[in-house]
Amino acid sequence: MGKKIYVGNLPFSATSDSLAAVFSRFGSVASTKIVIDRDTGRSKGFGFIEMSDAVAADTAIAQLHGSDFGGRSLTVNEARVSDKREIRPSGRR
Repeated sequence: MGKKIYVGNLPFSATSDSLAAVFSRFGSVASTKIVIDRDTGRSKGFGFIEMSDAVAADTAIAQLHGSDFGGRSLTVNEARVSDKREIRPSGRR
């Protein structure tokens, strides 16, 4: 079973390919996603990696947390499951 990883404090120049290259040193990367601001089209400075092997993911987290990537110190940890927020029509409470 794979594991999803949160990666924060990314440089704005980071791409999915460059992020995958960093994590692929530790094992197979199933997917990468850098979160983009829909208004500006720029990276929000964080993203997610999904690795196929949980042990490789744990190793990547331990080795890459605090490491330098593009001049920034990465925040790397296991992604948390988000709560589904109730979406309400605008103007209603």
